[in-house]
Amino acid sequence: MRLAKLLITALVLWSLYWAAAAWGLRAGIAAWFAEQERQGWQAEYAGLETSGYPLRHATRITGPALADPGTGTAWRADWLDLENPALWPGYLTLGFPETAQRLSYFDHTAVITAQRLRTNLQLAPGTALQLEELALSSGPWQIARSGEAVLSGSALDLSMEQSGEPEVYRVAAKASEFAPRAAWRRRLAASSDLPERFDTLAVEMTVTFDAPWDRTALEQQRPQPRRIDLKLAEARWGGLQLKAAGTVTVDERGLPEGNVALQAENWRGLVLMAERSGVLPPALRGSVERVLDLLAQASGNPRHLDITLGFSDGLVTLGPLPLGPAPQLIIR
Repeated sequence: MRLAKLLITALVLWSLYWAAAAWGLRAGIAAWFAEQERQGWQAEYAGLETSGYPLRHATRITGPALADPGTGTAWRADWLDLENPALWPGYLTLGFPETAQRLSYFDHTAVITAQRLRTNLQLAPGTALQLEELALSSGPWQIARSGEAVLSGSALDLSMEQSGEPEVYRVAAKASEFAPRAAWRRRLAASSDLPERFDTLAVEMTVTFDAPWDRTALEQQRPQPRRIDLKLAEARWGGLQLKAAGTVTVDERGLPEGNVALQAENWRGLVLMAERSGVLPPALRGSVERVLDLLAQASGNPRHLDITLGFSDGLVTLGPLPLGPAPQLIIR
């Protein structure tokens, strides 16, 4: 009898804890939306429900919509699921619907559809909710604009893991069967049609930001990269292959400074692709090809090229060739 009473008492206490924690989670979410709205955001939802008793909390936010007027960024979905162990909300899983999500930047809107899109977050204890680890995975996915698929793939994997200092993260990403839109393939194709999908598209790097990723990254401003140590970026698309590795620093304007070593196979096709995409001015193509041909001949294999992509004083160079203004590396 005493054991039964203890079990019943424990069950009642646990049930009270679970219910109180569930109420606290819903209240915290509602308060967060209200605070963002007070600061001028559009922040709304249609409903909050919690399930998962007794071992977890599974909270569904129905009809979430967020818009930040400061950056012009907005997101909307049919629902968003937040799931965590009942004992610790810092291990959080976000589940997204397979129906369309809309991500906007000012007047440009992308419609995202993805199967089994989930994000696992490991957050440090404390009110800042500092990100220690993130793992995003998805099955078949697609990004469309104006009813046309722009990018798609059969799977997507992305990870960020805090390393050493709080501002330093190891980042890895891989897109399986990545496919750009058909019009881009036709425009970028060199001597023959490119395959519909990439054979390989992956990147591994360590990024030092100006601040850790925590709740302020969404509420205020995104941390910005200040140093990128690129271990390997690799793309293989039919007969075209490109590998890159190197280190760049990034100033407060988002301008990179440093060098990235490039290894290109079938480099002539890459030059034509750069011209057709607008990266390389047509007037420079002949000069670029002549210089790169000399460098490739010197390496002993005219189809392969090892060269350095340089960033300095707001400009970008390919070996000894100036290409123009460097891109700004800013996370909006």
